[in-house]
Amino acid sequence: MAEALVLDSEAVNALARASQRGVLEDRARAILSLAHDRRALVRVPTPVLGEVCRGPRFDAAINRLLNDSGVLVMDLTQPIAQRAGLLLAEARMSSANAVDAFVVATALEFDSALIATGDPRDIRRLAARHRSLAVFAI
Repeated sequence: MAEALVLDSEAVNALARASQRGVLEDRARAILSLAHDRRALVRVPTPVLGEVCRGPRFDAAINRLLNDSGVLVMDLTQPIAQRAGLLLAEARMSSANAVDAFVVATALEFDSALIATGDPRDIRRLAARHRSLAVFAI
């Protein structure tokens, strides 16, 4: 299986709203460059949408990102959800970090994955035992 670039909510926002602020544009450019250089599959775990979507009035940029590019949403399956729970237990983290755990558990679906995140500390903590994962702080 190919390498994946898995996006958390900060990465999705950076790509979807790059034109709104300079710093987001820089982050988006770095994410896209990384994906291109690695020829990585770009994926968004479904729970991330719960953090970034706020209704039709606000979601146009997110929908454009998901409809007009190689970014694909990965469904939350029972095995991924259960793996996320185990990751939380291993890292001794609460369910307040569930979406981060879903991101890491989704990344584990691939032979190797890079996670683009605005929360590198928590993601690194959840991914610590998995050598196939790397973290790209944005």
